[in-house]
Amino acid sequence: MKSVPKIDFSWSLFLDRDGVINKKRDGDYVKSVDEFEFLPKAIETITYLSSLFHKVIVVTNQQGIGKGLMTDMDLKLVHQHMKQHIKAQGGRIDAIFHAPQMSSENSPLRKPNIGMALLAKKQFPSIQFEKSIMVGDSLSDMEFAKRNGMTGIFVGQSDDYLSINSLNECIDLFR
Repeated sequence: MKSVPKIDFSWSLFLDRDGVINKKRDGDYVKSVDEFEFLPKAIETITYLSSLFHKVIVVTNQQGIGKGLMTDMDLKLVHQHMKQHIKAQGGRIDAIFHAPQMSSENSPLRKPNIGMALLAKKQFPSIQFEKSIMVGDSLSDMEFAKRNGMTGIFVGQSDDYLSINSLNECIDLFR
């Protein structure tokens, strides 16, 4: 299992959304602001982590769009809602990248592929993947981290990855 690197403000933080920032909807997708529910202490945690990391980036697969269950505008409204609540508490999300394609399409954007990381690097050339942390709750998130040379932190139980029970535990990891 990997240990937590010593970070400074030159590091970037990549976060998955569903299951890390907000509650997952079993067998469904967060299709509207009404269905979006922050996980306990997620806002406070992101606010704290915002003070430690140079960039805070959300990378999220959203195949509900590809399935026609929601639109890009629906997703944009959910993300505006999420960012507003985090900003109101003094935190920040610098950018959100999403992959609307279905998993069967094997899009270069969909995690575990590296497309969203490359988009983040294009928008923020100061991002260094070897000085980046990816926090996610799926094996595709951990593979995304590995393919980009990032440190992966798994939300859940794993013998193969540094694991935590919730995003909130990152506060203790980076103290």
